[in-house]
Amino acid sequence: MRKIARHRGVDESQIIQRAVEKGLEELWRDIVITQYLEGELSREAAIDELGRETVRKVDTAAQYVEADVEWGLDA
Repeated sequence: MRKIARHRGVDESQIIQRAVEKGLEELWRDIVITQYLEGELSREAAIDELGRETVRKVDTAAQYVEADVEWGLDA
């Protein structure tokens, strides 16, 4: 943490604050993705929260997982 603070020219408390904020953002992102994948959140609402590109990536990943599961069940 000291190295980051020194590199950025800020004090350690600012690094801690930003780390907490980034962690909370990531946790919220995970919640939104889970709600979207479980059908609790519409695609448009997910796009509003995450952005179109992120939702596209989530959709693509979900399709690959489904294909892998189908392949595994057929094997």
